[in-house]
Amino acid sequence: MTDGAWIDAALRSARPQAVAALMRYFRDLDTAEEAYQDACLRALKAWPRTGPRRDPAAWLIFVGRNAAIDATRKRARQQPLPDEDLISDLDDVETAVAEAIDHADYRDDVLRLLFVCCLPELPATQQIALALRVVSGLSVAQIARAFLVSESAMEQRITRAKRRVAAAEASFEAPVAADRPDRLAAVAAMLYLVFNEGYSGAAAQASARAPLCDEAVRLARLLLRLFPAEPEIMGLLALMLLQGSRSAARFDADGAIVLLERQDRTCWNRDMINEGLALLDKAMHRRVRGNYQIQAAIAALHARAATAEETDWSQIELLYAALEELQPSPIVTLNRAVAISRTRGAEAALAMIAPLSERLASYFYFHGLRGNLLLQLGRPDEARDAFGRAIALAGTPAEAAHIREHLDRLQTTPLKN
Repeated sequence: MTDGAWIDAALRSARPQAVAALMRYFRDLDTAEEAYQDACLRALKAWPRTGPRRDPAAWLIFVGRNAAIDATRKRARQQPLPDEDLISDLDDVETAVAEAIDHADYRDDVLRLLFVCCLPELPATQQIALALRVVSGLSVAQIARAFLVSESAMEQRITRAKRRVAAAEASFEAPVAADRPDRLAAVAAMLYLVFNEGYSGAAAQASARAPLCDEAVRLARLLLRLFPAEPEIMGLLALMLLQGSRSAARFDADGAIVLLERQDRTCWNRDMINEGLALLDKAMHRRVRGNYQIQAAIAALHARAATAEETDWSQIELLYAALEELQPSPIVTLNRAVAISRTRGAEAALAMIAPLSERLASYFYFHGLRGNLLLQLGRPDEARDAFGRAIALAGTPAEAAHIREHLDRLQTTPLKN
């Protein structure tokens, strides 16, 4: 591995712990980020000469803390930090810092950083942007491209989030045990939002949005290391892996959506599937039912089916019923209706989604599913109307093209008077 490659990997891996510890020390997110960046610049200069550090995070914390203190001293016209060579050549100087940061401190620091990004006061869009910038270290340009906004707009979004964080001083304290379940659930929800932002993009956006899926998986792994016995975090990571395994098969060569039942399953990533299935099995052995575990179990049934025809739709329906009971939502009911259409027919599915028409009036997938069910029932004029509503609500060109295929099929079907 080249110097640049191993240094980049070390800095990337150490970032959450280093930024979190520096934030605890200075109680200011901007100062922590600046200190970390200063430490990274020193690492890029020193590490190619001195080689890998025993504990990169501890080295970065030590050097970043001193750099920030030095900046403060310079503003006060006091003694500056010693020369770079004096810092870099100390004999494993980070050892004392590494020994002072035990596992509990590390866990609390990283949790604190994740919790800061998921403050209830922050809108979801700001939570995601802040986590990607502060915890993951993605550039503003990368995040802006993924969200299809300008760099200046994304910079403003992150700046507003930091201002709100600065006003919430209580968030810099380690969460007490009683508050952790709710805060942990907020972190998990944010990570799944990050994943979905990356996963739901069109084929043309894949290169820009792929880092979001990668970061969501990486942060979910980090969360699981902090909570290795938490079944819902296992379920969350399993869900991301099982869904992400299908990425290469979701679009054809022209960028059009390929439905799950038509995907080339040989293109699915078996390593991701196997890891996801193993995590899910481990979570299920805990016998603590959870939202992400149920969703992962549904994804697992698709993953285990060698062909679309072998999919166990009866079991999928039961799982959606359990999810509906655990987390009532019109979206869950809509998904359950898809399973019901496979087990009981289109008429039963259409009856199930009829009460959702008002709540999901502006939801693309509702009208798309309704149109499909009406088409199966031989009601083309109603199907055409539903597809027309869907195409007007399409969020991507691929979604619009998919609905247009259904409309094209209806061109040969005469309207009823």
